[in-house]
Amino acid sequence: MTAGASATHVVVIPSYDTGATVYATVAAARAQWQPVYVVVDGSRDGSAEGLQAMAARDPGLRVWVLPHNQGKGAAVLHGLEQAARAGFTHALTMDADGQHPAALIPAFMRASAQRPDAMILGRPVFDASAPLLRVRGRRVSNWWTNLEALGAGVADSLYGFRVYPIAALVDVMRTQRWMRRFDFDTEAVVRLAWRGVTPINLDAPVKYLTREEGGVSHFRYGRDNVLLTWMHTRLMIGFALRLPLLAWRRLRGAPPFQR
Repeated sequence: MTAGASATHVVVIPSYDTGATVYATVAAARAQWQPVYVVVDGSRDGSAEGLQAMAARDPGLRVWVLPHNQGKGAAVLHGLEQAARAGFTHALTMDADGQHPAALIPAFMRASAQRPDAMILGRPVFDASAPLLRVRGRRVSNWWTNLEALGAGVADSLYGFRVYPIAALVDVMRTQRWMRRFDFDTEAVVRLAWRGVTPINLDAPVKYLTREEGGVSHFRYGRDNVLLTWMHTRLMIGFALRLPLLAWRRLRGAPPFQR
């Protein structure tokens, strides 16, 4: 698979109040791939109109505007459902805030084309712009995630630059009501691992933009840490329920995961 138009792989970008930064993000993604889907999650910053104007000039860009803010996972799900209806099988998700490396879209798509049964996960390479508290905090989340994923080998639980098999992820999300907000990225990899979708980790830089550079963060330490705690609680319950089957399969010498 080469960079450019694809009939199987699509880029999905959820966006909420990222201001002008989203235009640069979308332009960078479009320079690497076609098509690109953007789901505006109830933004109030005027970016919906600007993105719609971009799409009117660009047949490789499609934009959906949700009537009110529903959360990152809900916006991604909307994009995945639209992509599935159009016949796409895989989607690369990336944030709209300029943190993710659009230049690596073709490489991640090629890796997915070579292993369509897998999920291609970005393994963040941090620079000096990364807040130390965020870097240390995600180490805790990564430890819990790998336990909950039954040792599947997820290098990073929170980095949202990834390629997912669309059908598997949509099915996971439709069977339960979680994964609609900040809990999406972590819960997606755990539940897909439970279904036997193999994680493949690829290095990717992450850039935290300053406010002067247009950086926007909607992470709220109190609210979102409560959400993540509840997420890990329910995933640990799922882990405990699956552990006897995992142990039995390993005793029989069978592969530890199955769909």
